[in-house]
Amino acid sequence: MPTEPASADQAEHAHLAFRDILSDDGTYLRAWTNDPDGLIDGPTVVLCNGLGTNPYLWPKLLDPDCGVRVVSWNHRGVGGSDRPADPRNVEIQHFVEDGLSVMDHFGIERAVLMGWSMGVNTMFEMAYRHPERVSGLFAMCGVPGDTFATMLGPLHLPHFVARAVTVNACRIAKYAGWLATPVTTRLPIGDRAVRLISHSGLMFPVADPAATAVGLGEFLTTPVDWYAHLAISTSRHTRVSLSSIHVPCRFVAASWDVLAGARDMASAAARIEDADYIELRGSHFLQLEQPERIHELLLEFLAKVDD
Repeated sequence: MPTEPASADQAEHAHLAFRDILSDDGTYLRAWTNDPDGLIDGPTVVLCNGLGTNPYLWPKLLDPDCGVRVVSWNHRGVGGSDRPADPRNVEIQHFVEDGLSVMDHFGIERAVLMGWSMGVNTMFEMAYRHPERVSGLFAMCGVPGDTFATMLGPLHLPHFVARAVTVNACRIAKYAGWLATPVTTRLPIGDRAVRLISHSGLMFPVADPAATAVGLGEFLTTPVDWYAHLAISTSRHTRVSLSSIHVPCRFVAASWDVLAGARDMASAAARIEDADYIELRGSHFLQLEQPERIHELLLEFLAKVDD
């Protein structure tokens, strides 16, 4: 069974509920929704979250007035979800199975998928394998496969160089993680730390430092070696055939994103008939930097799909 709930202060998030569900291979997952009482009058979105991330990194979606019912889950071995019996079962195909299990648990036959970062890989793979379950794709700061080759985009490195650098960095982290984890899991994450990170180039200044601190603090509860193991496994996911995608798509990219190349997102959008591309000045964490704008773009897209 899953471990206890994630460490973030859930008492401050009355509109967030966790449920333990069983995926197809017997792995228990911690699923979550922003609508535990069924009171949100709006469309349902299945969030394929960034690798190892959590609901607290989407503070706008935790607002009871957001107008969108969200269901999602924490990745295997993260935030109360169990590690699989076979540690190799942490590739994108397994995340697709987890997403379908979550949809089935919440009684969702078909929905718009929203992906962030590596979650974009998951949602495109789901749309490719199970098109009957997907009515639209909202991709933020992510590409439909081979993500590591698009990283370090602002440096304009050749894809094979970017891939080699980032995958090897994850390999180092996997084997050195036992040294780093006692430090990362005890780092004090507050407004001051958020301000420091937001001037590092990895993240731009955020709209709500306190909410961001909760999300980052929760993210750092995952052991470094396990996170690196997840990253290496998902790095093997190749590009999804975009010719098979026949639902509306929206790509929202960040000009200074070092974890998912904007130019590769633009290229993917251009190859899908019913897709648009929007680029904002920001980093990989657009939903924290420009929450109102991202939510506006999501609602606009949902209205288009509904029409």
